[in-house]
Amino acid sequence: MSTSLYDTASEAACYIAERAGVRKPRVAIVLGSGLGGVADSIPDGVEIPYDEIPHFPTSTVDGHAGSLLIGSIEGVDVVVMKGRFHFYEGYSMEQVTLPVRVFKLMGIGSLFLTNAAGSTSTKLAPGSLMIITDHLNMFGENPLRGPNDERFGPRFPDMTSVYAADFMDIAHEAAREIGIVLAEGVYVGLRGPSYETPAEIRMLRDLGADAVGMSTVPEAIVARYCGIKVLAVSCISNLCAGLTRNQINHSEVMEVGARAQEQLSKLILRVVPRLAPTA
Repeated sequence: MSTSLYDTASEAACYIAERAGVRKPRVAIVLGSGLGGVADSIPDGVEIPYDEIPHFPTSTVDGHAGSLLIGSIEGVDVVVMKGRFHFYEGYSMEQVTLPVRVFKLMGIGSLFLTNAAGSTSTKLAPGSLMIITDHLNMFGENPLRGPNDERFGPRFPDMTSVYAADFMDIAHEAAREIGIVLAEGVYVGLRGPSYETPAEIRMLRDLGADAVGMSTVPEAIVARYCGIKVLAVSCISNLCAGLTRNQINHSEVMEVGARAQEQLSKLILRVVPRLAPTA
């Protein structure tokens, strides 16, 4: 007899809760390529390798540490994913988004997603931070496809406001307090793992994309479906193909991510306590 997705997520949630002890995370954070060092700002946490968590995939990409950190920021308990799973690694959408369903069952109500992304315009320079206001799902796949379990969410969830407007306001306010300017834009999620051609970037820019990446969109869709509020920030790691003569490579993405860690870390520490559900 096959295990249901709900049972799979429940087993993982129970294991994490047991390892977390007295901590009861209210906010989840997902760290993208080259951004794992942000977790260093959360001392005295409980770290759990992904391969110890029932049913969790493992990260196979450089820059993704592959562990879950449970700690607190200014008295608010948090769970941090040091690296994520990607569709291009060969995982199914169900596997890629399993952690979000686990967060739902853990009672987490807020999700802060981060990623490294390419910019479709020279107006967004590498090292910039961009709040995602909306997205284009170009994966050719939806993470909600298949049988629906109402215990997670409705069969046909509304996607009008995937990214919470009040969370964006909080992020801007926190950024001003520490002297950071946040851009805003539309993120497009693609399958990868190859980077885009100049022609593809021109097409995506015409469709309204400001930043391009290979993650985030599936997680955001499932979070919205599960009733979890989302804030998402892209670290602009490079200019997309056709905007520069330089070739794009993963080492560059990680290098820029490392340089942006300090700013992003400061922002996370300011923002996360304000994202905790008050109910």
